[in-house]
Order: sequence, then C-alpha cells, then structure tokens
Amino acid sequence: MLLEQLLEQPSAYRRPCVERYDARITGDEGKRMNVYAVVLAAVSSFLLGGLWYSPALFGRAWNRENGGEVPQGHPAKVFGISFVFSLVAAFAFAWWLGPAPELRKALLCGVVVGFGIVATSFGINYQFAQRSGKLWAIDGGYHTAQFVLFGLILGLWH
Repeated sequence: MLLEQLLEQPSAYRRPCVERYDARITGDEGKRMNVYAVVLAAVSSFLLGGLWYSPALFGRAWNRENGGEVPQGHPAKVFGISFVFSLVAAFAFAWWLGPAPELRKALLCGVVVGFGIVATSFGINYQFAQRSGKLWAIDGGYHTAQFVLFGLILGLWH
C-alpha cells in the first residue's frame, strides 16, 4: 500500500535527494556551493561528536560496548584526521544536495544518508564483527544526527 502511494507521487517526492540538476531549468545559474556553510557543517558535526561521545551522553556506554577504554592516540593526529573526515563528508553531502536546497529536502536527505546509508552500513559490519546493537545504535545515531545537522545548516544558509 505505501509502495503504491509512493509510486503514484510525482518523481520529486519519490527521489527528493537524487534529482537531475539543471541550473538553466531551475533558475539557479551562477549559484555555487556555500563553502562557509559547508565548513560550519563540518565544525558542527565535529562538536556534535565531542558531545555525543563524551561521558555526559554516550561516552561511557560506548566504551563499555566497545570493550573498554580505547588506547589514546596523539590528540592532534586523532582530532585533525577526524576533522578532515568531517569536512569531506560535509562537502560530499553539500555537493549531492546541490546549491540552495530547500530546508525540508535537506533535512530529509540528512535522514536518508545518515540512517539509510551510513547507519545501515555500520549495521552490516557490526553484525559480521559480532558487535552489540547498543554500540550500533550509538554510532549509527551519531551519524544520523550528523547528516541531519548538515542538512539543517545547508538548508538554512544559502
């Protein structure tokens, strides 16, 4: 029933994140990706991760489910490489959305990517690695929140 309803909807509702982009048709000629919004999205996801994995939220549970305290690496290396990954993810997501996405579309795409792609991919790996569902929920939840946050920022700041 739900599948039939989705198939009856115009294509923009079926595939809101994967539309053919033609600036001549949409009137977006000359619009570019907002690099400042992308950098802010990367910084915000980096800050979200610091809070998400802190003892105030899920840090203790994550350590427990992950088998104990993780050996500490050099902070500059760990945080530097993590920020570069956040920046790459934010740029890739912004490129995928296109310039000046509508807020609703950007948020929906954040859920699709965060949960539908990233979290479920983690789920596959976690099953084969025999990792717990709690650990998957913490990590998958973070990435879902990360991409929804990307969508919020990119959808609001054109």
